[in-house]
Amino acid sequence: MRDLNEIRAQIDRIDKNFSALFMERMEASADVAEYKRATGKPIYDRERERANILAASERVPEELASYATVIQSVLMEASREAQYKALHRQSPTAARIEQAIKNAPAVFPRRARVACQGVEGAYQQIAADRMIRRPSIAYHSTFEAVFEAVEQGSADFGVLPIENSTAGSVNHVYDLMMRHDFYIVRSCRLKIDHNLLVKPGTHKEDVRIVYSHQQAINQCADYIAKIPNCRVHVCENTAKAAEMVAASNRDDVAALASRSCAKLYELDVADSAVQDNQNNYTRFALIAKDLVVYPGAERSSLMVVINHEPGALYNVLARFYALDINLNKLESRPIPGRDFEFMFYFDIECPAAAPEFGMLMNSLADVCEEFRYLGSYTEVM
Repeated sequence: MRDLNEIRAQIDRIDKNFSALFMERMEASADVAEYKRATGKPIYDRERERANILAASERVPEELASYATVIQSVLMEASREAQYKALHRQSPTAARIEQAIKNAPAVFPRRARVACQGVEGAYQQIAADRMIRRPSIAYHSTFEAVFEAVEQGSADFGVLPIENSTAGSVNHVYDLMMRHDFYIVRSCRLKIDHNLLVKPGTHKEDVRIVYSHQQAINQCADYIAKIPNCRVHVCENTAKAAEMVAASNRDDVAALASRSCAKLYELDVADSAVQDNQNNYTRFALIAKDLVVYPGAERSSLMVVINHEPGALYNVLARFYALDINLNKLESRPIPGRDFEFMFYFDIECPAAAPEFGMLMNSLADVCEEFRYLGSYTEVM
């Protein structure tokens, strides 16, 4: 049996040779870049990369083929990134982001027309007040109407819930994202406390009917189960539920809604913070029609369709790892009308002005069937 120190010394020598060969390869890539500069050839050559990766897998035993493929893919990516940098070439997306950063206002707007789904007192309205200092809010009956108000220019911004810490992503909103053009310009995390609101004179023990939004009902399921003979009615949002209780002529109805709704609709709080999980937060996105990247933007969202083949998702994720970019969220949704194809949503944490973010925007489309940038923004608390 060989001595462990001797084996490790051999591995160190091999790694040193690897490094030297890697540097030699990158120098050759610089020569390739100069050739492409002179001839105007594109940097990304899909056929060449596919052939190289296949050759790498065939040069090793079958049990090592997948590892050889990964290593060769990373080498090709490093070469491509070096060529983009050497030639100062940008993808259309990277160029638009750079221009948006240069042209951005120094401060975020303090006044704006904002579209929200629901009625006064809804959590979307609270989120709008958190993200815009003095919003002029117009209420709409559906999330789609919020997208349309922004697209048509009747609102400067729209507020949309995108995920909850206990209930997960708001799938309907994510599905609508595929059909509408927009950019996220700000987001916020809002602590969600559901309260049992009743008409003055009604006691907690009197309640037999509870109105609220489906997600609020789900988040208070254990609490509702303890109300004897209780029936649940789903509303379009929690504020609407409070409005319905205020307008009812019954004395056994209640709403699960925010405390601000109690004051707004002159209801009493029969029980407070009744959600099953007290660590209950919802993230809201503020969307706009045009791309603007305000100062301090350090979070970005992307929509990606990858090729339906082994390793395709890995090739995307590998770029985040290689550039040391943190991935905050990965969500997949089926694409309507396309069997077994999915749209992937990524939230990443990286300053929009950072060089590595520009490198990601330059190269990501090379490994995707479709790629859409949804904006860079700051998340306010």
